[in-house]
Amino acid sequence: MPRIALGLAYDGAVWQGWQTQPHGATVQDTLESALAQFLATPAATVCAGRTDAGVHAAMQVVHLDTDAVRRPESWVRGLNALLPASIAVRWAKPVPDTFHARFSALSRTYTYLLWHDRVRPALWAGRAGWCFQPLDVDAMRAAAACLLGEHDFSSFRSSQCQARHPVRALHQLDIATQGRFLIVTLRANAFLHHMVRNIMGALLQVGQGRRPVAWMSELLAARDRTKGAPTFMPDGLYLSAIEYPAVFELDDLDGRQHLLAPFN
Repeated sequence: MPRIALGLAYDGAVWQGWQTQPHGATVQDTLESALAQFLATPAATVCAGRTDAGVHAAMQVVHLDTDAVRRPESWVRGLNALLPASIAVRWAKPVPDTFHARFSALSRTYTYLLWHDRVRPALWAGRAGWCFQPLDVDAMRAAAACLLGEHDFSSFRSSQCQARHPVRALHQLDIATQGRFLIVTLRANAFLHHMVRNIMGALLQVGQGRRPVAWMSELLAARDRTKGAPTFMPDGLYLSAIEYPAVFELDDLDGRQHLLAPFN
């Protein structure tokens, strides 16, 4: 059966995460409902990375198998006509049956937008995290460097995490400043449940001077979530890019160009 890949963007503030739930208030449930109307038959989807409640996507990739023959533009326009304003299909492309949205992915990138100001961000409510305390960004960058490479990230893993093992390869952890925003970019082969939000919580402990830079290495080595920082808010977290082997010829896999447009 032919396979189709879709690139999605969504505002997670109004959804209870990606994965289907009995109450139906998830991105997957809503997308599959639109697909059932568009195709006149049920269709199951597989995603590149399951986002939690309140977490957004500037680029989520899914695949589905269907006998339906549609032009890519018809997939985009047809599904978007059936989806709510908070979810959009950005592109559609036929792919070989060897493609798997999750298992074919080489890396995933998350971006965290943090509003750093004494007053909460009314115009970014639900779409940016917030910290009003003074921050030592250079100390945060030094602490972030300790996490690069392949490690056991148990200290940053939710107790509800269902991953078979806690070892992940973190390829990038950059912290940029733009006006009142901190833009934190993390790229890894895969992420554990709440891993990014727990890293953000730990970085803020260092930035606020509550912990020294060396604490980050100690926390990583401890492999103990109870020694870590509180899980930070989901509001500013975006799944922003997916990397696949070139053989699949997928373009427009980096949603940061749309997410960061206001800063450019």
